[in-house]
Amino acid sequence: MYHPDVIRHPESCPALVLNADYTPLSYYPLSLWPWQTAIKAVFLDRVDIVSTYEREVHSPSFQMKIPSVIALKQYVRPSAYPAFTRFNLFLRDRFTCQYCGSPHDLTFDHVVPRRAGGRTTWENVATACSPCNLRKGGRTPKEAHMKLTVPPIRPTTWQLQEHGRAFPPNHLHDSWHDWLYWDVELLA
Repeated sequence: MYHPDVIRHPESCPALVLNADYTPLSYYPLSLWPWQTAIKAVFLDRVDIVSTYEREVHSPSFQMKIPSVIALKQYVRPSAYPAFTRFNLFLRDRFTCQYCGSPHDLTFDHVVPRRAGGRTTWENVATACSPCNLRKGGRTPKEAHMKLTVPPIRPTTWQLQEHGRAFPPNHLHDSWHDWLYWDVELLA
């Protein structure tokens, strides 16, 4: 019987990218490179191979196991604050409506409506489900008799990374577990 990595198509062999301090560059979305990018980085001496798949790629004169975990040789300093995007907003609010807690049919809501001078900023936008957003309309939460679960803030990159750990991707290769969950509390 073949090892699952041997029959795995190379396209489904991404490499988990770690920073030079061996922590993931990002938890959510997980920092992954396609196998071709990982191998190119190995040849350019920009990364160290930490772990490999059983699957190999080869040319007439060379063969190499596909890297499953790589670490950058130079440390990349993460930015202190993440970009203001819909995805990051939902991640900050843990993919739930900030009025009712529903995880379905999410959109975003201006706490102070734009018609009243409210701007599209971290501090004035919250995740809301469509029904709550429609119910609130162009009013403030107080005028609509609705309460925000958590007031909107500008999150740090660290805060978003912490929230991202709660939403693991659908597939985690066995060789990634030690690098993604090295700092979780151990069970007795």
